[in-house]
Amino acid sequence: MAETQTEPDLAYIAGVTRVRAAAGGILRDQTGRVLVVHPTYKDVWEIPGGMVEPDESPADACTREIQEELGLSVATGALLCIDWVPPKPPWDGGLMFVFDGGVLTADQIAMIRLCPAELDRFEFVEPERLSEVLIPRLARRFAAAVDAIGRGGVYLEDGAAFPPR
Repeated sequence: MAETQTEPDLAYIAGVTRVRAAAGGILRDQTGRVLVVHPTYKDVWEIPGGMVEPDESPADACTREIQEELGLSVATGALLCIDWVPPKPPWDGGLMFVFDGGVLTADQIAMIRLCPAELDRFEFVEPERLSEVLIPRLARRFAAAVDAIGRGGVYLEDGAAFPPR
């Protein structure tokens, strides 16, 4: 018997919750320090990454953003964490994906070329010092991501473990 297809309910689809998505990568040096970058358009430190573009997967966004921001071709590795960020107008809620970008060689670090329209500097920071250079939500997210390396990804809500411990 042939399967019949019905037309999608466009009114229902229009009302479905939409979320923004962003992706970034944890890149480390040979000593285990984490690469953080300083955007030109705000006064906070972050990891390399950015918004997922239409029809792009979070993993592809991570690869693209690292290429655009740092001039590096780095394979996106395992998913380390997904962090649900609640809405904060004018922003909708969001899903922030953090992937393992691996350990950079000295040659790769020497090849970093910052996109001057987006970043003005970078630094490698010991994981235990992330809370000193990042805003609290990002420090929690990236510390959880670093902790998940080699162990499997974690789910967070607003940077905190879920379910709460």
